[in-house]
Amino acid sequence: MARIEGVDLPRGKRVDIALTYIYGIGRALALKILKDATVEPHIRTQDLSEVEVAAIREVIQKSCKVEGELRKDVAMNIKRLIDINSYRGLRHKRGLPVRGQRTHTNARTRKGPRRAISRRK
Repeated sequence: MARIEGVDLPRGKRVDIALTYIYGIGRALALKILKDATVEPHIRTQDLSEVEVAAIREVIQKSCKVEGELRKDVAMNIKRLIDINSYRGLRHKRGLPVRGQRTHTNARTRKGPRRAISRRK
């Protein structure tokens, strides 16, 4: 089983798809990584040799920010926005949509499930 950046890649999938299981790697970047590592994208993960896995791992380590390091950077960027009291920081702090979406209706993903308002008797 191929293990790259602390993530076990699924065995039965093509390598270009399997690399997208790593946080920070999408389809386009996966194809670029495979091209730099000289690995065919249509090969299944279980058919990779140790040399090919090592080449992929080396390309990712030298050219990409992924998994823990990327998550830390994203969290630090959000924390910076909150600390300087920017509009985006306030939206993050309140758990509301950050990029200008409407909140009168919708936005349930960001706001969470509806809370019933109890009537006074």
